[in-house]
Amino acid sequence: MRDLRTSLVFAALTLALCAVAYPAALWLLAHGLVPESAEGSLVERDGVVVGSTRIAQEFTRPGYLWPRPSAVGWNAAATGGSNLSPANPAIAERAAELLERPGLRVGGAPVPAELVLASGSGLDPHVTIEAALYQAPRIAAARGLPPEGVADLLTALSRDPGAGLAGQRLVNVLEANLALDALDDPEGARGRPGTRR
Repeated sequence: MRDLRTSLVFAALTLALCAVAYPAALWLLAHGLVPESAEGSLVERDGVVVGSTRIAQEFTRPGYLWPRPSAVGWNAAATGGSNLSPANPAIAERAAELLERPGLRVGGAPVPAELVLASGSGLDPHVTIEAALYQAPRIAAARGLPPEGVADLLTALSRDPGAGLAGQRLVNVLEANLALDALDDPEGARGRPGTRR
């Protein structure tokens, strides 16, 4: 009986430490050091949450920057990659579809791989500056803006990953689309970017 009581006490202490104290300490630390990230990096416009800078969402209208393809339909509750090989016909179809869209192809440049291949999570909120600039002519044509102006905006919004230690410059898709909307509506009356078809 004494061994059972000792085991139950240790089980209760372990549960309290690992399932209550440790998560609570991390939650408090995160809210103290990086409150925006701790709350999911949500972006609000006029009191309405329009997305998160940490999780990709679908943008398909021609006037918006598009994220990487998602094998999970940009559903944060079910992350995962597609595991398609580069030789899979579905990949070639995606590339062909991008090449056929008017105003998308830049001077005969090949389609950036990330616009064709899904990421491991399916929720990458960024595209490289190369993929963003590849889409600039389409965005400019759809919005009636000069392509150079759209390219300059996307370049200005790009950031070095990992404190500039490695990797290509990245553009956050949601932030870029909100900035594009602000060009049309400097007062921000639009509120929510057009995320749907």
